[in-house]
Amino acid sequence: MTGPRTPPDSTAIGSGLQRAQSFMLLATMLYRVSHLTVGLLAVLQHQRDQPAHYAALLIALALSVLLFGTALRRGWFDRRFLWADILVNGAALPLVLYAWGGADQSAELGWVMLLGTSSSAAAAVVLRRWTLLGAVALLALTHLLGYRLVSAGTAVILGHTNSLLFSAAMAWTFWWYLRRQGRMLDDANARALAAEARKARYAERLEHHLMLHDTVLATLTTLASGSVDANSAHVRERCAREAARLRRLVQQTADEEAHRSLAEALEGAVADAERLRLRVTVQCHTLPEVPSEVATALADAVREALNNVRRHAGTDHAYVTATGDTSRRSVQVTVVDRGPGFDPSDYEPGLGLRRSVHDRMAQVGGRAVLDTAPGEGVRVELRWPG
Repeated sequence: MTGPRTPPDSTAIGSGLQRAQSFMLLATMLYRVSHLTVGLLAVLQHQRDQPAHYAALLIALALSVLLFGTALRRGWFDRRFLWADILVNGAALPLVLYAWGGADQSAELGWVMLLGTSSSAAAAVVLRRWTLLGAVALLALTHLLGYRLVSAGTAVILGHTNSLLFSAAMAWTFWWYLRRQGRMLDDANARALAAEARKARYAERLEHHLMLHDTVLATLTTLASGSVDANSAHVRERCAREAARLRRLVQQTADEEAHRSLAEALEGAVADAERLRLRVTVQCHTLPEVPSEVATALADAVREALNNVRRHAGTDHAYVTATGDTSRRSVQVTVVDRGPGFDPSDYEPGLGLRRSVHDRMAQVGGRAVLDTAPGEGVRVELRWPG
C-alpha cells in the first residue's frame, strides 16, 4: 500500500461552503479597502498638517492587513484579529482623534467612523448571536457618541448609524444565503460522487462478467457442443486454467466482503477513494491481526474520511498512516489533509462523520478524534481499542 497513485484532479476547487467563505472574505475586504481609500483622500485633503490622522490611518491599515491578510492565508478570519479591529479601528480611533487629533467636526471624523462600518460587516460573517449583537452595539454606540461630541446634525448621526447597522444586516443575510447554497451544492456533489462510485462498481462487475464470458463460459460452451474431446490433455489444461481464474475471482470477492486482513481492508478503502481521483499517500507499519468487524469498521471510517477530503477539503491529496502494536493488538490510523481546515466550534458534524466514522468506531470498541483549526488542515485519528 504505497502512494500516490493517481494524478492530481485539476477540477478540485473546494466545497460549496469554502466558495461561500472565499466570496464573503473578498467582499468584506473590498469594503474595507473602499473605506481606507476614503480615509487616505480625506487626510490628504483636510488633515494634511495633522500627524495624528496619519498615525490613525497607518494603524487602521496595519490592522486591516493583519485581519484580512491572515484570513486570506488561512482561508477564514481569526477572531482575535477581528476583535482587535472592532475595538481599535471601530471603537477607539474615533474617540482618540477627537481627544488628541483635533477632529472637532463631523467631516473630520467621518472617514474613521467608516472603519466601524466595515468592521460590523466582517463581524456579521464571523461572530454568532449575542456576541455579534454586542459587537454591533459597541460600534453603534461609538458612532452615536462620536458624532454627538462633534455636534453633528441628526441626519448625519442617523444616516451613519443606519449605514453601520444595515452593513451588518446585509453581510449576515448574504452569508446566510451563501452558506445555504453552499450546503445544497455540497449535498448535490455528494450524491453525484455516490452515483459515480456506484458506476465504478458496476463497471468493475461488468468487467468481471466480460472476463467470465470470454473465458470460463466460452470453455463450457465448447465442451457442451461436443466439438472437442473433453478428456484430451489440452482441454483439461484449459479447464484447469479457467477454474483457477474463477477461483481467484471468487476469493477476491469473499476477501472484500470479509476483510481478511486489516491491510487489505485499508487497501480497498484507499482504492475506492482513488477511483474518484483522490491522490492518497499511504504508509503502514506492523499491523496486527484484528477481528474482521474491526477491520471493516476501520476501513469504512477511512473511506468516509477520504470522501470528506474529496468533497470538502479543497485538495486532491490525502495522507493515510496506519500503525499498530502486535503485542497489545492495538491500531491507530490517521487520515490527514492539508486543506484550509475549519473552526470546530462553528461546525456541526454531518451524517457521514457522525455515523460512518464516530459511531462505527464506537460500535467495535474504538474511537475517532477530529483535530482541525482554520488554516491547519484536518486530521482524523482512528484508534482501536478506544
